[in-house]
Amino acid sequence: MCGRFAVTTDPALLAQKIEAIDETTAATAAAGSSGDKDVAGPNYNVAPTTTITSVVKRHTEPEDESTRRLRSMRWGLIPPWVKTTEDGSPDNKGPLLINARADKVTTSPAFRSSAKSKRCLIPMDGWYEWRPNPVADGKSGKKPGKTPFYMYGADGEPLFMAGLWTTWRPQGAPKDQPPLLSCTIITTDAAGPLAEIHDRMPLTISETDWDRWLDPDSPIDEGLLRGHGDLDRIAIRQVSRLVNSIRNNGPELIEPAEPESEQAELF
Repeated sequence: MCGRFAVTTDPALLAQKIEAIDETTAATAAAGSSGDKDVAGPNYNVAPTTTITSVVKRHTEPEDESTRRLRSMRWGLIPPWVKTTEDGSPDNKGPLLINARADKVTTSPAFRSSAKSKRCLIPMDGWYEWRPNPVADGKSGKKPGKTPFYMYGADGEPLFMAGLWTTWRPQGAPKDQPPLLSCTIITTDAAGPLAEIHDRMPLTISETDWDRWLDPDSPIDEGLLRGHGDLDRIAIRQVSRLVNSIRNNGPELIEPAEPESEQAELF
């Protein structure tokens, strides 16, 4: 799965790099008014419900060519049919839909509509995963802890993860009120050395396949759902247990870990 990640590239710079229209400024303002966390600035510990940057392809006019756009979205997909609470927020009492299994996106009621024409990419520097430690001799009575690892682009370039997005509007909201945009990251079976850390990983999409994945006028390419995109670009390193707390946020979270005995003093 993917439950925490890091992203440091400024959306305006990213838009230039991938030749996209930057729509994040207006969308971030709308998200901020709804109480979501801000997307601005480097974030080394992105957690669910944070407002993040995504890449989509959309039309300005029905007949024109679709173009890449950067949009701010809440991480944790809210299906359009979710009811509205008394204060106008989504009544989403179920589990946070931060991940969607690649083998379920075309059949799951929560994701199948988005899979048809609302596919996105989630750019990130890398993501975190925790590997269970071996069980000790059993005399201490303590459960074995987990060791955090950081999976990242070894070439220093962002990774682009496959995602789905959707729009949600409060019941009775004015037609001109901007909808709440939300997204989920698609996961697949881990491969190679990544499988030694966790059995799931985000589904990466290679640059040559970005437009094929994002195309709003074409059905989903199920071949991409079965692939591993940029697997050969991903490196792994053990990092500090500081990442265990979402209150910690800084470049030290992605630095190589100190010896295990020193880390133990932190918690």
